[in-house]
Amino acid sequence: MSWSGGSFGASATCVLAPNADIMTLDGTNTWVLSSGERSLVVDPGPEIEAHLDRVSATGHDVVGVLLTHHHADHSEAARSFAERHGCGVRALDPAYRLGSEGLGDGDVVTVGDLEVHVVATPGHTADSLSFVVPSESAVLTGDTVLGRGTTVVAHPDGELGAYLDSLDRLRALCSEQGITTVWPGHGPVIEDALGALDFYVAHRRERLGQVRDAVAQLQVGGVADAVTLPRQVVEIVYADVDPVLWGAAELSVRAQLAYLAG
Repeated sequence: MSWSGGSFGASATCVLAPNADIMTLDGTNTWVLSSGERSLVVDPGPEIEAHLDRVSATGHDVVGVLLTHHHADHSEAARSFAERHGCGVRALDPAYRLGSEGLGDGDVVTVGDLEVHVVATPGHTADSLSFVVPSESAVLTGDTVLGRGTTVVAHPDGELGAYLDSLDRLRALCSEQGITTVWPGHGPVIEDALGALDFYVAHRRERLGQVRDAVAQLQVGGVADAVTLPRQVVEIVYADVDPVLWGAAELSVRAQLAYLAG
């Protein structure tokens, strides 16, 4: 599926950063949320001047930058972009803020008539946030839910128990508030938010079962070893996955093993 960003609803534009690779899919989605002539920018992305110029041209009067989480492909350019526009950066992690305002669960950020509701969704990272835009029946999920495939929950910053709780919380919000659309941090827009979340939960439960079975198999074979166990599990569970992704898969397996052990 080809994805190049674009305009969505009455208020949102996705500017796709030119940083495509095996982990970022088509690139990082920078979201510009506008009301009248004023805008908020979510995840300015990498420090690529041409990309930031495009975001600036889209955003009109940028009054704030919001971060879904600290990973560099989302946050690297946040400070320089905000300084360009004379505004602040709001994030859960104080290390990534510019200015005195942070960002936390339950906060409501406004731009003109547009409201953005902050929801804590830890798991992909400890500082992961999602942003609900009620007027658009949409939620910006950063890397918590991707537009294609599934996200990496990488040990030790990623924590699977928290991630599963966050998926449950997002699903409840979508059901209760009539949120139908996911605006993700990578990949295309998802028009069936509940369906995507159901798939994510089912996928994680299936993977946990596969990891549990692989550990049992290795223990029976007498080859399980605490040091090499994560890679051994990867070689069984992710045998059909391109080995170039096994490093990321091993981080996910470490998070799964920690969850199963705890």
